[in-house]
Amino acid sequence: MKDKLQKDTSMRRLLNQLPKQMRSLQQWLLPVIILLFATQLVVAPAYATSLYEIPALEEDTWVVDKAEILSRSSEGKLSSTLSNLAKDTGYEVRIVTIHRLDYDETAQGFADKLFTRWFPEPADQANQVVLVIDNLTNNTGIHTGEKVKSVMPDAIATSVAQESVLIPLKDGNKYNQALLGASDRIVAVLSGQEDPGPPEMKDDVMVEGTFATKEDTKKSNATVWVIGFLIAATIIPMATYYFYQYMGSR
Repeated sequence: MKDKLQKDTSMRRLLNQLPKQMRSLQQWLLPVIILLFATQLVVAPAYATSLYEIPALEEDTWVVDKAEILSRSSEGKLSSTLSNLAKDTGYEVRIVTIHRLDYDETAQGFADKLFTRWFPEPADQANQVVLVIDNLTNNTGIHTGEKVKSVMPDAIATSVAQESVLIPLKDGNKYNQALLGASDRIVAVLSGQEDPGPPEMKDDVMVEGTFATKEDTKKSNATVWVIGFLIAATIIPMATYYFYQYMGSR
């Protein structure tokens, strides 16, 4: 009888301690959960490419591959082609690749701002073209000077950015092919040749955005972990509490 009484007393003491343990566990898990959310909301944008991370324009610079998506041979070919275009026609084209935009930025807005930063004077802007692509979203932007517009109208420039660049990317992110093709089309138009138009789209090509990017997958995985922590913080203490209640009633 005495042993049973001591056992009941110990069980009651343990049950009284459980609410404190539950609160302690939840207090420990809460900072972890907040940290996981903060990592997704704060750390990710830290890798966004700022306008001022793009170096000042130097002579004979035709390609700025901040996203590192071009092979060395493709970058060399682009630089050679655009350099020859400048010598032959006076029109200068720059191609810029970036990895991740700020949340409030677009590729077109980035191209507009970079164009103004590189060519602040109207007289310097007339013969210029800046083509930008963000490889995280595959969004593009293009800005052309006034003299360029007389040879390559906005409709063609937009088609270059939205079709010549993007169509190859819908078939496996072929950045080298996309930018080389866009460059060839720009060169043809600015050289006075007939516009070859965008590449043909294959019927079996999936629409852009069907597949999740690596970053999307990481965010999804982090969300799963957060939900798992929340469930654990709620269910485990409750299950433990009811288990000891059940044991104490026997």
